[in-house]
Amino acid sequence: MLKINHVSKTFNPGTVNEKKALEDVSLHLLSGDFVTIVGSNGAGKSTLFNAIAGAFFADEGSIELAGEDITFKPEYKRSREMGRLFQDPMRGTAPNMTIEENLALAYLRTAKHQNAFFSRISRADRQFFRDQLALLDMGLEDRMKQPVGLLSGGQRQALTLLMATMVPPKVLLLDEHTAALDPATAEKVLDITKDVVSRNKITTLMVTHNMSNALSLGNRTIMMDSGRIVFDTRDEERSGMTVDDLLEKFRQGAGKMLDNDRILLSN
Repeated sequence: MLKINHVSKTFNPGTVNEKKALEDVSLHLLSGDFVTIVGSNGAGKSTLFNAIAGAFFADEGSIELAGEDITFKPEYKRSREMGRLFQDPMRGTAPNMTIEENLALAYLRTAKHQNAFFSRISRADRQFFRDQLALLDMGLEDRMKQPVGLLSGGQRQALTLLMATMVPPKVLLLDEHTAALDPATAEKVLDITKDVVSRNKITTLMVTHNMSNALSLGNRTIMMDSGRIVFDTRDEERSGMTVDDLLEKFRQGAGKMLDNDRILLSN
């Protein structure tokens, strides 16, 4: 479903601020893979997501999505086939618009016909929105006319997840999407994430700072450091691993111990 081939990216090349953000990264995802990503700040996790989403073009390498070369495809065109959630719950929605209007924008964005944004939402569409909201089990289906700005962070993040997957994308990018939430709400959003991804069989990449979650969610885990993938494990090999095993694999691959307090203290 997704092929990242020898992708590299350097910011501010030739200056004192030169930063190699990605260095010869290759990663191939099968359809339905759910990959968790662990790494310290500056490891290249969000940069990898930006490369996939088209926020910039890679300096070297290529990216394919479902057999199509998207290496130089504009971000707005990729967004029709990808869903993305950020750490900040405020980034995925328009606060002054209603829940229904936010869902309508997300729904029409994925439409293939040229005049999609000039289409009207039908009664059947509204019922579809209501049914999808009911699956979140947050009572939002009875608040469709309320502005999104009145929702809590967890409700907004759950709504953003729904907006990103209502029309199942080819790839879903989750960039620490529960990190800004309190533990109980984060667990609720994670449960919704697992349900949505499993129900729609969506190929997913999820950045997390919690290594226990990295081993328990999905079917594959990768670890990044200094813009490189230093460890990659999946399926049966991964199922027998502990957090300590993961830390040791990082040490072997990166040549140093993982020293990120936020990651270490969350496990």
